[in-house]
Amino acid sequence: MSVERGLDHPVSPSALPRKLAEILRPELASLSEEIVDEIQSTIPAYARPLDGPYGKSIRAGVEYAITLFVAQIADPSVSKEQSHEVHHRLGQNEMREGRSLDTLQSAYRVGARVSWRRIMRVGRRSGLSSAVMSQLADAMLAFMDELASVALDGYLEAKARTAGALETWRRKLLGLLLEVPAAPAKAVAELAQLTGWAVPELVSPIAVRPLFEAHPRRRVTLDSDVLAELDGVEPRLVVPGPIGGARLATLQAALPDRCLAIGPCVPLESLADSLRWARAALVLADRGRIPGQRVIRAEEHLATLLVNSDTALVTLLRTRLFAPLVEMTDKQQDRLLETLRAWLDSQGNVVEIAERLQVHPQTVRYRMRQLQATFGDRLRDPSARFELELVLRGCAPGHSPTAGESWVGGFPVGELMPSPRRSPQWSDR
Repeated sequence: MSVERGLDHPVSPSALPRKLAEILRPELASLSEEIVDEIQSTIPAYARPLDGPYGKSIRAGVEYAITLFVAQIADPSVSKEQSHEVHHRLGQNEMREGRSLDTLQSAYRVGARVSWRRIMRVGRRSGLSSAVMSQLADAMLAFMDELASVALDGYLEAKARTAGALETWRRKLLGLLLEVPAAPAKAVAELAQLTGWAVPELVSPIAVRPLFEAHPRRRVTLDSDVLAELDGVEPRLVVPGPIGGARLATLQAALPDRCLAIGPCVPLESLADSLRWARAALVLADRGRIPGQRVIRAEEHLATLLVNSDTALVTLLRTRLFAPLVEMTDKQQDRLLETLRAWLDSQGNVVEIAERLQVHPQTVRYRMRQLQATFGDRLRDPSARFELELVLRGCAPGHSPTAGESWVGGFPVGELMPSPRRSPQWSDR
């Protein structure tokens, strides 16, 4: 990559008179600023504030270049390693920033042109001969060509790793989207632009989990607009917009050995909450609170998620509500809780309760008298009824009870009870 012109016999800075270093060294600070300003004003791709990490790398590249050039004039043995490392990294950064080779080459050309203008002024002021000025020009252009070549190597190296680099940036974007509190929209937009991801108004997160304890690692190919991190502790995806049938089929085909818990489709700033609900749905499926399926949509179980969002609080509420049943036998507790659930569902309609429980209406009336004796005025209190229904209905069973196991509202009856059950007080019907 030639900066300005090819040199058949390039002149090394070390071949120049060493007194030139003393003449040029006072110019370095202002020359560095002039080069950076010229690059920004003449190359549109660089016309942005250079106060962040990227700007620091540009300024460092300019400062190391002109400092090394003068240092080599003063001491031919000075090491180039650090300056070359800076420009190699600068080339890599240019590739990652999405700029072209032409833009990078233009920056070096501007640096050479501005440096030569300054050298001409200093040369005339210092009375340098035309022969020395010619050598100085050749040496400076050869030196800039050398650094441009180093930057080119860095650029090409980064390009060779484009797929890996892009994947890294997409993971960073995914992490940024899930930050709490939400990351600034500008930061999201900049990183999204870098990765080529169109920022949507609505997104759907997916919590991912292997269907089996161990599964072979395989390459996963997803749609280009899906952000993914599948090899972390908590694998997750982010999909633009709602997940319909066609999109879901594509995801299932790409991930045949994974369970997918889909969070509600939400605005970008609510993404972290939606993913949290999706993960909670996976946990509830494990516990049998919701049906364990390959695809779980959290939005279909919002009440269950709400009731189970604070396990300690739910346990406290159950303990308080069902304390009157503690002294009953297992069978009595089973029958009363079953009847209470049916009574709440049927709004007290005895015939409907009997049909639900497949018992005689007279049996329902008998059990209701027992419930009345047990819970008293709480059955007529709307707030108390709401609490009872919240506990009983909040968790729909994810699987059928095993033989000998009684279930009410998704809980084994034993789990609903606040303490070990005791001997009977009365006979059950």
